Amino acid sequence: MRVVCNSPELYVVDYPAIDAVEVIDKRIGRGGLMRDEAAQRFRAELELWAESADPDDMDEFIGHYGALMTQQAIYH
Repeated sequence: MRVVCNSPELYVVDYPAIDAVEVIDKRIGRGGLMRDEAAQRFRAELELWAESADPDDMDEFIGHYGALMTQQAIYH
């Protein structure tokens, strides 16, 4: 387990042993767990977004994954 991002808006944990990424959008209190190809795609897109380091793009970036964030984040 590796915490990738813990910002005021987003919490991302990478689970390489099971090829999964957990994403929590703190603004809406929801998250989801992505596995396999979805996790790989998310990692690649997060890396590209981090290179630009433009916080204004956060909504657009995370918005693409909004449909996957169906679990209420009550323990994070």
